[in-house]
Amino acid sequence: MTITDELMYSLNGENIHYGTPINPHNEERIPGGSSSGSASAVAGGLVDFGIGTDTAGSVRIPSSYCGLYGFRPTHGSIHMDGVIPLAKSFDTVGWMTKSSALLQRVGEVLLPRAEVVSDAPELLIDEQLVQTASTEVTKRVFETAEKLGAKRVSYFDSVTLEEGFETFRMIQGREIWQAHGEWIEAENPTFAEDIGNRLNWAKSLNQAEMNEWLGKKESFEKRVAALFNKNTLLLLPTAAGPAPVKGRSGEKMEKLRSQTMTLTSIAGLSGYPQTTVPIGEVDGMPVGLSAIALKNRDHFLLDWIQKTF
Repeated sequence: MTITDELMYSLNGENIHYGTPINPHNEERIPGGSSSGSASAVAGGLVDFGIGTDTAGSVRIPSSYCGLYGFRPTHGSIHMDGVIPLAKSFDTVGWMTKSSALLQRVGEVLLPRAEVVSDAPELLIDEQLVQTASTEVTKRVFETAEKLGAKRVSYFDSVTLEEGFETFRMIQGREIWQAHGEWIEAENPTFAEDIGNRLNWAKSLNQAEMNEWLGKKESFEKRVAALFNKNTLLLLPTAAGPAPVKGRSGEKMEKLRSQTMTLTSIAGLSGYPQTTVPIGEVDGMPVGLSAIALKNRDHFLLDWIQKTF
């Protein structure tokens, strides 16, 4: 059993009750969350691979912060029986490793049996999407994408990306309160300030407005689907920056969270599989490159990662 953020509702990996798992690359930096303990255990060499939940990035972000290979599968492809829910529209079970070969091997065990993979990928990278990240991360991602032969496209605009993030955030918040609100009101537990604030906000959301947000989710899905064919892989930064130092809070961390969730919500809203791979360091800390594939093309994505990285 490993540590996670309270109710999985954070991307930081800090837990005021049980402590913050170590980021082996720098103990002054957070490991990322919510699957923080799993990432720390893998990065520290305690286990060969770790599993965790990924709703808004909770496998992808700690993998990026800790220099690991991480995988979020197609939504619904792995049963969630027995897993504590966060937001049912986005919840998945993912995993993280130190090598692409083991990442693929875990997928062969956990994922449904796949068709034979034989297609060459079409690599795309969207300029507006990549520039959501910090300047240094953007530079590193573009350099890697160029080496891989990715084609630059201008498909997303800032308005679409902002609306996608807001749509994800609103639906996630409402579903979190539906899953945990009754228990929270009955038990009145103590939460970290940032998580408590988000839960109070989630409580305030109006169920009557959810149909509008679900309609926006459907529209976003259609827009993303139009970019993909069977062999398309969309490259993007995994997180907006490297792991921040521990104990930070306030406006800067909320801005980083919003930037990062703008990136992670693409796969979340579409239900597509996404993987992250380490591509070097920024400020002495690991950063990750992600690839998103069409729904149910998980094995195609894992095969490309194994052959390429």
